Amino acid sequence: MKNYIVVNQEQIVQLEAQGCQSDDWSQLYIKESTDIDRINNVCFSGTNYLGEISGDRTYYGGIVKPNKIQNVHLHNCTIGDNPSINNVKSYIANYTIGENVVIDNVDIIAVDGSCSFGNGVKVDVINEGGGRDILIFNQLSAQIAYLLALYRHKTVLIDELKRMIGEYTVSITSTIGTIGNNVTILNTNTIKGVNIGDSAMVQSASKLINGSINSTSTAKVVVGTGVMATNFIISSDTTVDNSSVLSNCFIGQGCHIDKHYSIEHSIFLANCQGFNGEACSVFAGPYTVTHHKSTLLIAGLFSFMNAGSGSNQSNHMYKLGPIHQGIMERGAKTTSDSYVLWPSKIGPFTLVMGRHYQHVDSSDFPFSYLIEDKNKSYLVPGANLKSVGTVRDAQKWPKRDNRSEGNKMDILNFNLLSPYTIHKVTKGLKYLNDILEISGDKLEEYTYKDMVIKKSSLHNGIRLYKIVIHKFLGNSIISRVLDKDINTVEELRSVLKPTSSIGKGKWIDVSGLICPISALNLFVDKVEKLELKSINDVIEALNDINNKYYEYEWNWAVELIESFYKINIDTITKEQFINIVKSWKKSVVQLDNLLYKDASKEFALHTHVGFGADGDEKERLADFKNVRGDFENNSTVVEILNHIKRKELLSDTIITKIKEIKE
Repeated sequence: MKNYIVVNQEQIVQLEAQGCQSDDWSQLYIKESTDIDRINNVCFSGTNYLGEISGDRTYYGGIVKPNKIQNVHLHNCTIGDNPSINNVKSYIANYTIGENVVIDNVDIIAVDGSCSFGNGVKVDVINEGGGRDILIFNQLSAQIAYLLALYRHKTVLIDELKRMIGEYTVSITSTIGTIGNNVTILNTNTIKGVNIGDSAMVQSASKLINGSINSTSTAKVVVGTGVMATNFIISSDTTVDNSSVLSNCFIGQGCHIDKHYSIEHSIFLANCQGFNGEACSVFAGPYTVTHHKSTLLIAGLFSFMNAGSGSNQSNHMYKLGPIHQGIMERGAKTTSDSYVLWPSKIGPFTLVMGRHYQHVDSSDFPFSYLIEDKNKSYLVPGANLKSVGTVRDAQKWPKRDNRSEGNKMDILNFNLLSPYTIHKVTKGLKYLNDILEISGDKLEEYTYKDMVIKKSSLHNGIRLYKIVIHKFLGNSIISRVLDKDINTVEELRSVLKPTSSIGKGKWIDVSGLICPISALNLFVDKVEKLELKSINDVIEALNDINNKYYEYEWNWAVELIESFYKINIDTITKEQFINIVKSWKKSVVQLDNLLYKDASKEFALHTHVGFGADGDEKERLADFKNVRGDFENNSTVVEILNHIKRKELLSDTIITKIKEIKE
C-alpha cells in the first residue's frame, strides 16, 4: 500500500521494549508519521498496516486520554489515522479500520473466512412455516420486501429479484471486515463477521455475529447495552439498545428497538418502534409501533400500525403446525388485550377491540371499528372517520420520520385519503347497500363474512362513506384546477381530462407505496422481461411509480367522479363542477365537526377524575387545566377550526373562479 513502510530494526527494538511481539516483523507496515511510542503490548500476526497515531480524545466524564494502540493482538488489520485501541482480550482479526476509531475493552472482533455480513440471510416473514422468505441485504426497501414476500405466484419476478440480491451479496462478500471512520466500540463482548459503518456507536453490546451496521456520518446507528444480534442488518438512523435480541432480521432506517425487545425471523422497516415485547415471523411495514411487554406480533403483515398492550395473534391450530398468517392493513390499531385468530384480514385504519375467534375479513371496510362482544365480531363501518385520533396519526407520521435526507430507502406516501382507501370505501358502500337491499331494513343485526353489523352501524356507515367520497373527490378536482389559468369551459374540460388509463381500477398499498395495481404490473413485466437488470434499476423503477402518484390518482378519480356524480368529464358544465365543490365543502365541514365533537370528549367532566387529588371540584378543574390546558386552545382543536375556515375560503375562491370562465 502507498505511503506505508516496513518497520526498521531500530523501531522493532523499541516496539519489543514496549512489550510488542510479532511472528514476522517484515509484515508490519507503518507511516513515516506513525508515533511508535504510542504502541504498547501489541501482538502482531499476519500483515498489518498502522496509520498515524497522534492527539488525544475526551471521554465521558471529562477524562482525556492520548490516542494509542495497546493491549491487543492484531491479525491482518489495516488501521487508519489516530486510533485509540485498548484492552482487546482476544484479538482483532481481518479488519480494515477507519480513522479516529475508539475500540476499548472488547473481547473479540474478527472475520473468519468468506463473509457476507448478514447479506443474503433468509428471513421467514409472515408465515412461520416458511414459503415467504426474504433474502435481506443492505439496500432492502419496504417495496422490494413486499414483492418478495407476497408475490410468490410471480415466480419469474421472485427468481429475478433473488438473482439480483445474490449478485449484490457476492459483490460485498469478503474475508476482510470493515469498521468505518469515527466509530466507537466500548465494553463489548463478541463481534464476529460484522461490518460497521461510519460514526456508529457500539457500547456494551453482548454479541454481534454475521451482520451489517449501516451507519453513516450523517445518519448514525447506536447499538447499546446487552444487545445480542445474529444474522442481521441494521440500517441508518437506527438505535438498538437495552438487551434487545435480534435473530435473522432486518431493521430499517429510523427505527428504535429497545427495552429487551425480541425479534426473530422478521423485518422492521422505516420508523418502526419495538419495546419490551416480541415479534416472530413479522413483516413490520413502516411505522409499526409496539411498546408493551405483554404484546406479541406473530406471522403477520402490518403497516402504520399501533399495537396496544396485551395484543396478540395466534397462527397455530395444533394440526399442521404454525402455518396460518394474517394481515392488518395500513393504519390498523389494536386496543389493550386484543386478540385476532389468524387467518384474518383487517381493513385500513381499523380499530380492533376485544378478542376475535372468527376468521374475519374487514378489508373492504376501511376506517372502521371491529369490536368483540359475547364472542361475536361486530363491525362498525366508517366509525374511525369520526375519530380525531385517526387524523392525528396521519398528521404525526411525516413529522416523525427519523430518516436523514439523501438516502431514504423506503417509499412512503402518507396520504390518509387516496385511491387505495377510497376504492375500498366504494366497495364497502356497495356491500352495505347490497345488504340493505337484500335483507331489508327490519333486522336489528346483519351478518357479513363472520362479522355482525348492527342496523344503526349500517346506516351510519353508508352516511360516513358517502361523506368521505365527496371529500376525496372534491380534494382531487380542486387540486386539478387550483393553479391553472382557465378561461373557458373547454379549457376546464381539457385540464380535467385524464392523461392515460394507468390509474384506473384497483389500487394497492405496497408497504408505503400507494399505487394502481396496473402500474405495479407493468413494473413486474419489466422485471420478468429482464428489462431491469439490477437492484438499482428496480429501485429507480419503483420510485418512478411513486413520482407519478398524483397523475395516476387523477386518472382514477375521473372514473369515480363520472360514476358517483353521474356526469361526463368530457362534457362537464360549470354548474356540475360547482356542485361538486359545494358537496366537498359540506363534507369537509361535516367531518371536521365530528372530529371537533370527538376531541371535546377528552375535556369532558369525567376526564377530570384523578386530577386535584386533595381538593374540591374547583381545584380539580384548576389542576386539570394546568396539566391538560383549555379545550379551545388545544393545538388539535385549533387546527380543526382553522381547517374549516381555510376550506370554506378555498371553496368560495374556486367557485368564484369557475363562475367567471366563459361558456
